[in-house]
Amino acid sequence: MSEVDKPRQLPLDLGHSTGHSRDELVVSDANRQAVALIDRWPDWPAAVVVLAGPAGSGKSHIASIWADAANAVSLDAASIEAWVEDTPLSHPVLIDNADRDLDEHGLFHLINAVRGAETQLLLTSRRFPTAWGVARPDLVSRLKAAATVEILEPDDHLLAAVITKLFADRQIEVEAHVVQFLVRRIERSLSTAIDVVDRLDRAALEQKTRITRALAAETVNAMDQGQVEFDL
Repeated sequence: MSEVDKPRQLPLDLGHSTGHSRDELVVSDANRQAVALIDRWPDWPAAVVVLAGPAGSGKSHIASIWADAANAVSLDAASIEAWVEDTPLSHPVLIDNADRDLDEHGLFHLINAVRGAETQLLLTSRRFPTAWGVARPDLVSRLKAAATVEILEPDDHLLAAVITKLFADRQIEVEAHVVQFLVRRIERSLSTAIDVVDRLDRAALEQKTRITRALAAETVNAMDQGQVEFDL
């Protein structure tokens, strides 16, 4: 049977898990302030804290680590009021993507409840609260009193460390120059780093080869082409 006629081997999904504990969190200048914030909980500068940063910066990951440590309740930004009315506040609260479809009335009452219960509320957002377009003046004043911590796009150090860790989670050794190539080529996003590592793992299994710079280039080019087609 020729190489062309050989059936292609499909990789099995072995359910690789990525570590999400505080000890495994990679820290760099891009997220240092945010990590310091969750490390000092419950000694926070305000009852309400906002983690603001671009998509893929890792703010939701950091927030989830805090939520686990604080035994926080996670709420959807669009449906806060019903929960506040029906549930006594006994735990800290997390609202991820708070700037999307925000229930302003509910958030106002939640902030008051958080203050009354002397607990904490963590909000994540792509934008600073002043850019949320909040219509309620009383909520605007509450958000002005919140402490806002910015998370930046992943820098080279953070992106390289995350990619290396993602491969290590899959028990894959990849040479440093391949990691650096990926850092230079992929979008500066932790979600993109997860995607490219997954694609490379699958491609290497399928082709029965180790992960080389050539395979990395082929994979990234395919991702770029897919993005162009999507944008069209």
